Amino acid sequence: MIWLIGNKGMLGNDVEKLLKERGLTYWASDNEVDIGDYKALEKFGKDKKIEWVINCAGYTQVDKAEEEIDEAFRINKDGIRNIALFSAKKQIRLIHISTDYVFDGRQEGTAVYSEDDKTNPINIYGKSKLAGEEEIKKILEKYFIIRTAWLYGLQGNNFVYTMLRLFKGRDLVKVVEDQWGSPTYTVDLAGAILKIIEDDSVSYGIYHFTNEGVTNWYEFARTIYKKAKRLGLIESNKKVEIQPIKTEDYPTAAGRPRYSVLSKEKIKKEFNIKIRDWDKALEDFLGSLSL
Repeated sequence: MIWLIGNKGMLGNDVEKLLKERGLTYWASDNEVDIGDYKALEKFGKDKKIEWVINCAGYTQVDKAEEEIDEAFRINKDGIRNIALFSAKKQIRLIHISTDYVFDGRQEGTAVYSEDDKTNPINIYGKSKLAGEEEIKKILEKYFIIRTAWLYGLQGNNFVYTMLRLFKGRDLVKVVEDQWGSPTYTVDLAGAILKIIEDDSVSYGIYHFTNEGVTNWYEFARTIYKKAKRLGLIESNKKVEIQPIKTEDYPTAAGRPRYSVLSKEKIKKEFNIKIRDWDKALEDFLGSLSL
């Protein structure tokens, strides 16, 4: 039996869809069960025979976290500690979603980050997520932490939706060109999560998952524009200039890693997962919007 925490979020929405499609028995919760309150977790899970917890819940507002420090840590550290304590008490295996923001993005050259590389978050969001990882490692032996990056999907706000909105309303869109990473479609990450459960895996530890390939936000935006235009998501006579800018020209409250490409070799080898390129995944996502 599976408990999906955070089923109304961007990733949780697609995980739940897959659980239904594959006929797996599960319970789901979102804000009605506050993970920052251990008693709320106990109450919900009290009489349920739970074997797996998939935690997709978290505080994800990267810039706002710089002001809402206590709330970011309440959810991303204390909330994760509560889930880990509940999992330990009930002998449950935990799958928890973390982020590339646990790294500082200052790798030499274009070296990708492996699961064993030194963490050094440069913003509050990253620090709170790393603190959650540390709580899990202190409390549990049976855990999977999956770090991902540049996530987008049908539910909730994300970069793809932001770009589509700007392309429809503006003639000029400026996008940062010196931050590099790998976009991730929630559908593909959801598939990897369920593979771990369906394999009944005991290969515990930290894993990385994104779609394959490397890009920057500017090239990502250009690709979204070209594909969206072809699919009729943007009017054919609408012309938009996409202009590359430096990070310094687009100041944000929270600093971002400049190069946070994650190695997927471990998860591919361990679970025999084939991961598609980010532009193919994007094509699928945009195609679903055009139906």
